[in-house]
Amino acid sequence: MELRVMRYFLAVAREESITAAAQALHVTQPTLSKQLMELEAELGKKLFLRGSRKITLTEEGMFFRKRAQEIIDLTEKTQAEFAAGEAETGDVYIGGGETRAMGLLAQTALKLHTLHPGIRFHLYSGNGQDVAERLDKGLLDFGLFVGLTDFKKYDYLRLPMADVWGLVLRKDHPLAALDRIRPGDLAGVPILCSRQAMIQNELSGWLGRDFASLNIVATYNLIYNASLMVEAGLGCALCIDGLLNTTGDSPLCFRPFEPRITAELVIAWKKYQVFSRAAKKFLELLQAG
Repeated sequence: MELRVMRYFLAVAREESITAAAQALHVTQPTLSKQLMELEAELGKKLFLRGSRKITLTEEGMFFRKRAQEIIDLTEKTQAEFAAGEAETGDVYIGGGETRAMGLLAQTALKLHTLHPGIRFHLYSGNGQDVAERLDKGLLDFGLFVGLTDFKKYDYLRLPMADVWGLVLRKDHPLAALDRIRPGDLAGVPILCSRQAMIQNELSGWLGRDFASLNIVATYNLIYNASLMVEAGLGCALCIDGLLNTTGDSPLCFRPFEPRITAELVIAWKKYQVFSRAAKKFLELLQAG
């Protein structure tokens, strides 16, 4: 299976048309069609549903699209690392969830970029599970994790700060009159919860009962879109402080939990990782503080 054919496949998946993809790739339509049929024959799976107006992916096609994109990304990352050679250039790939700790990494990135303007940074936002998966596959150099994570596979550095858990809610919500949110205050309240929090069950000890006993009306991956649901009145969102503007004219506010719940912040990388020069310099600056 050639990288060229994977790029052909990704182009067709993106354009949803063999004609448009062929034009973008500067190949003939018959050539592209032949390559796709040979790819399906090699895999023994049907990847496309060919309609009268557009081409869509089968379930197997969607899976292959994810894998093909990962392979292409890793290939390009590797090529860029070799191309950088001994020069003070290169790329640093960082993944992380939504947290103010990204500001600490931003300060380190600024220091490195000031010293070596040829170094570039690539950020990937996702929950802990997403970041760990990309870290394991070599698509990221570093992963920033919030709260509980199994670090057996990683080396890591604990950051000198912690996130505070609480509730984002409308300023006209009855609970907004409280300075702190206690476990009993959540009884019956419609809740939006991050999927990461549900998977790791970070708040179960504080709650004192099964997490499923909450009235969870929605789950979210990143908080901004969830905040629009809160603003519309769907419910209140469990999240960490500092991710949303809750000051001034904002219709939202944040109330921390009582007793206080904090989540430690860790930046991790694969054990025995062979870093590019750029990633190695980034880590050295981060460790130096």
